[in-house]
Formats: sequence, structure tokens, C-alpha cells
Amino acid sequence: MTIDDRDAAVLCGIARDAGQAILTLYGTACSTSTKHDASPLTQADTDADAIICARLSSAFPGVPIVSEESAAAQTGAADVFFLVDPLDGTKEFLNQTDEFTVNIALIDHGRPVAGIVFAPALDELFVAAGAGPARKHHDGKATDLEVTAFDRTHPLRVIGSRSHASPAMQEWLDTLDVPYTFVAAGSSLKFCRIAEGRADVYPRFGLTSQWDTAAAQAVLERAGGRVADLSGAPLGYGCNRPMLNPFFAAIGDPCLAAFVRK
Repeated sequence: MTIDDRDAAVLCGIARDAGQAILTLYGTACSTSTKHDASPLTQADTDADAIICARLSSAFPGVPIVSEESAAAQTGAADVFFLVDPLDGTKEFLNQTDEFTVNIALIDHGRPVAGIVFAPALDELFVAAGAGPARKHHDGKATDLEVTAFDRTHPLRVIGSRSHASPAMQEWLDTLDVPYTFVAAGSSLKFCRIAEGRADVYPRFGLTSQWDTAAAQAVLERAGGRVADLSGAPLGYGCNRPMLNPFFAAIGDPCLAAFVRK
């Protein structure tokens, strides 16, 4: 399936509308429950999910949709489908850090071939769809995205989770033989910061699901980066695969694969 520029504009509009629905509940006492995995579920999650699924079904009839809020009902092994996280970073939404996103990806035979990541509280839209390079839309301007080459004369810029810190991350940092800086960020924005050249590597030693990573992986890869498990195999997707991802690393400069490979 090919996503052309018109399709890309439709996907961006869907993400923006879902983001606006989220913002109407941001900072309010919206209803919140706990899912079976102990993660929070808010009205913002479900409202955004309803908008995205309805709009995708209308604009792309016949293309299956796998959303975080409906994945348990999915069976089979569709080769082409949309993979959606209607509100990535629910804890960031509840803690009002502004670092939460709407993620919409198109998966084609196991690969994320298009991705939209929208951070509504920051008004940052990251697009890897249609023709041309990955782009960031912010403040009325569109900027082409490109990862930066790693320069050993400067510290390695490591980015990690704000809400899911792990001892394994510190253990990995302790093994580095180069100076580094570390910054925490929420949701799929960690990938996007690498895509726009503001970070070098995001090692993930904690649990994530396919919908957490697919859209941002598409953005980062189109910007010249890479996302792979710790053996070096590209992170793949599909309903016939475990929904939980293996540990992985997202990198800008390909030379950084050596820092995180087992």
C-alpha cells in the first residue's frame, strides 16, 4: 500500500483532531481507570481512539486497524494494517508534562512504512508519509528532519524514558567509554528528538508494545536513523508477532549500533 501526499494530509488531519480531543481533557479531572497491565486508561485515550478508528475506517476502507485499545480483539496476520496508539504517554498526560503523543503508523509486511506522531500540547507534528523526507511541522513552519553524525569530540547524547527508568539503563551508561549527557523525555518523542538531531541514541531496556514505537520508528528511519533489537535485527511488526517488543535501541548515526549491540 502506498501513502501519497493526499493520504499523508488525511493522516495528519486525523492525528490533529485526535490531539485536539485530548487537549480538551488535559488538566481536567477526566475519568481514569486501570487496565489489566496496571497502566492507566483515561477518557482522553478512549475519545482519541474513537476518532482515529472512525476516521481511518472512512478514509481507508478495508485496511485493518490495530489500536492499543482494541489489540486484544485482533486475530490473523494482515500484511498491511494501521497500528495506532491514540495517546502514547498517558502518565505524561496525567502528570501534565506536555510530552504525550498521538501515534499512527502504516505497517506493510512487517515494516512501518509511514508514520505520524503528533504532540498536541507542544503543537509538534512529525510526518513520515507521502513523498519527500521526514518533516516536523511547528509554529506554522515545516522543517526537514535529518539525524546528525556522531562526533567523538562531543559527548554522546543519550535520551531515555521519563516515566520508566530502569537499573539496566544505568548499567549500560556505566559501560560507555565515551563522555555522555542524559536527558529524559516522554512517549515516542524520544525517537523524534533523534530524528531532528537533538539526541544520538535511545536504548530501551524496558517493556514497550508495537503501537508505542511504530510511527516514531517510521519518522526516525526516514530521517536516516535506525531502530533495532539488541542483536541488530530491525524492529518488526505484525499481528502474528508478540505485541511486546524486545529490548531495542534507536540511533541516529549508524556507527552507534556498536554501542548497544550484544
